[in-house]
Amino acid sequence: METLSSTKHQSWLSWFLRGLLILSFLIVLARVVDLQIIRGAYFRKLSEGNRIRRVPIAAARGEILARGGEVLVGNKEVELSLVFDKNFGYQKINEKGNASEIITEPVRDYKLGNSFGHVSGYLGEVSEEELGKIKARCPDKGPRKLGELIGRSGLEEEYDCLLTGTEGEELIEVDSIGNKVRTLGRKEPIKGMNLKTTIDFGLQKKIAGLLSDKKGVGIVTDMKGEILAMYSSPPYDPNIFISDQPEEVSKVLKNKDQPLFNRAIGGLYHPGSIFKPIVAIASLETEAIDRDFVFEDNGVIAINTPYGNFSYTNWYFTQYGGTEGQIKLDRAIARSTDTFFYKIGEMTGVEKLIEWSSIFNLGNETGIDLPGEIGGLIPSPEWKLRVKGERWFLGNTYHMSIGQGDIALTPIGMNQAISAIASGGEYCKPHIVDSQELEKSMIKNPPAGRAGQRSKCGGLGINKGNIDLVKEGMVGACSSGGTGYTFFDFGEKHDGIKVACKTGTAEVGDGTNDTHAWFSVFAPSENPDIIATILVERGGEGSKVAGPIAREIFDYWFDRKD
Repeated sequence: METLSSTKHQSWLSWFLRGLLILSFLIVLARVVDLQIIRGAYFRKLSEGNRIRRVPIAAARGEILARGGEVLVGNKEVELSLVFDKNFGYQKINEKGNASEIITEPVRDYKLGNSFGHVSGYLGEVSEEELGKIKARCPDKGPRKLGELIGRSGLEEEYDCLLTGTEGEELIEVDSIGNKVRTLGRKEPIKGMNLKTTIDFGLQKKIAGLLSDKKGVGIVTDMKGEILAMYSSPPYDPNIFISDQPEEVSKVLKNKDQPLFNRAIGGLYHPGSIFKPIVAIASLETEAIDRDFVFEDNGVIAINTPYGNFSYTNWYFTQYGGTEGQIKLDRAIARSTDTFFYKIGEMTGVEKLIEWSSIFNLGNETGIDLPGEIGGLIPSPEWKLRVKGERWFLGNTYHMSIGQGDIALTPIGMNQAISAIASGGEYCKPHIVDSQELEKSMIKNPPAGRAGQRSKCGGLGINKGNIDLVKEGMVGACSSGGTGYTFFDFGEKHDGIKVACKTGTAEVGDGTNDTHAWFSVFAPSENPDIIATILVERGGEGSKVAGPIAREIFDYWFDRKD
């Protein structure tokens, strides 16, 4: 009985072991089928991924061109020494002798250096906050990558989506320990789109040379809002941000004069007397005065109020003890007679002055295609009460009527207002990128925001006779007896071309005797080629300081045309 029981036990154990062996075999077989057949493609792809590296190839940014085709901002080829790292792909090294490969890579090249920095802008690396994010204006460019350079100001920022190219890639096969075996393929990068601007190459250099040693602004446009030149000083050279010059970058960042700040679109200044043509238009359009209105200038206007007695003088009386006598609007503009404008400002009223400032868009941004623009400040009784806790007095209206007090405007805003007068009452939004060239590119890659808006012009509804009268006064300012004496002989030297201008000497208002020097000018006075606005911060008198700069610009422009 023991033998039979033992035999049965051995037989059962044998079958159990056989079953276990078969089950193990089936499990292994199922695993093999899963690995080789069911998920074979997945693991083959995974294997290839382990031995294939995708190495990005940088794409050149689009060039920024002047109106004549000259390169303002381009790219230069720079040699790079590379070694292949099994974990990170190609890495840059300094020792050329140890390089496994030497390649060329496009590096940004700002041809005019600090003569064009505020308009061109500069490039900077993607920040930690931006890393991996997709820019809403150009999702097709994909997420931002470590080390990627993007536009940080100026046209580089405004048109970053268009200027940025599409990077290529190289497929590299590596062995089991990550060393490069061979190159399997290459996808060439696609260069970014070129931008054709309205900038005049020679004029831009000329203005930079005239203003480089001053703090100030130079703007030249045509009647349709095309920016022919724009310069802000002190300047900076965008090349320092891409050429490994940390000491130079540090100097710029620490400079108390803020060279990175574009004063042309972001600086607020009391406009002084160049605001008077706007006041003149407001007075005529509201019929507070007409062309026959006569004012008797005695050098000073005195007012008696419950708060005291106040006097407001004319500059000619203050400096020389002189008076103008009986004077009309055109002569008052030519002579920049403060007392005349005190009176017509009072007759027009502050609300109408504010309304017409708004019509000339002086409280708002112009919409220029550059980041960082701010609007102007047109004070009102409500504003003064809210901000200063004070009521509005007649003296505030007097100050506003000569561009003083709390009114503060940007140079680009003031230039476009004067341009509207020059063009016969048509206001144009300023722009730097050629709108027709941009529209061609927008078919495939439409930009958003300011960059996607074509420059627009619109009539302000001003009576032609009123515009002509104000222009007559501005022609008088640049003629014998006016305040713009640097242009008195311009017609003699330039085939009788008439020039219209307005000088401005604006008190800074900080307790010092410093004044900003302004000069706005256009020529020919009928159907102008160019309009220019020059500002020199704390420079002194507009006629003495800003006027000569404007004259050199106009000599350069019209000599070249001849």
